[in-house]
Amino acid sequence: MGYQFLVDTYETERMKTLSTWSTFKDEDMKRRPHPQDRRGRNAHEHMVHQCVGENTWFCNMLGIDVGAPPLPEKETRLEFIKRYAEDSGKRLASLKEKNDAWWEEEVNFFNVKRSRAWIVTRRIAHTALHRGQMTMLLRITGREIYSTYGPSADTGGLMQNKAATIYPYTSIEALIAGETAGGNNKAKLPGPGDKPCTERPDPA
Repeated sequence: MGYQFLVDTYETERMKTLSTWSTFKDEDMKRRPHPQDRRGRNAHEHMVHQCVGENTWFCNMLGIDVGAPPLPEKETRLEFIKRYAEDSGKRLASLKEKNDAWWEEEVNFFNVKRSRAWIVTRRIAHTALHRGQMTMLLRITGREIYSTYGPSADTGGLMQNKAATIYPYTSIEALIAGETAGGNNKAKLPGPGDKPCTERPDPA
C-alpha cells in the first residue's frame, strides 16, 4: 500500500498526543497561558478540541465513524486519555484497511476538494500544532517534558550532545495502565545536564 507511511505516522502521532496528555496533572487542566486572557486554551479545552475536531474530520471528510461520542462522559484528564486512545485506535484500524484508490479519491475538505491522503496529512499537522501548544502549557506550569520528535531539555538537552529520546511509557496500553494507577511510574528523566539546552543561548 503506497500510503502506509501515513498510517504509520498517524499511529505514532496518537501516541505522542496521549503521552503529552499524560504529563499533565489533574490540577493543571484549567490553567491558561495567561490567567486573565481567555483567548489561550487551557488543557481541558485542548482535549475537547482534539477529540471533537478529529471525530468531525474523520466522520465528515474521510467517512470513518467509530460509533462513539467524541467526548468522555466525565471530562477528567484520565477519561479524555481513555476516550481518545480507544477512538483513535479504531480510526487507525480502519486506515490500515484502505487501498490506494481510497487514499487518492478527492472528497470535500470544507469548501474545496482534496484527496484523502492530503486530508490525513493536514489532520496530522493540525494535531501536532495543538500538541505543541499543550507542550508550552506544560512548560508554563513547570512540568517536565518528555520527547516528542527527539530529545527535550528534560531528556538531556540537545541531540548533538547525545541527549536521549525518552517517552513516558512504552505503549498506549502501558500509558493507560500507568495513569489509572496514579501516573507515578513514568520513565525517569535525567534533566538537561551541564550543557545549554538550546543551540545559542541568550546571555543572562
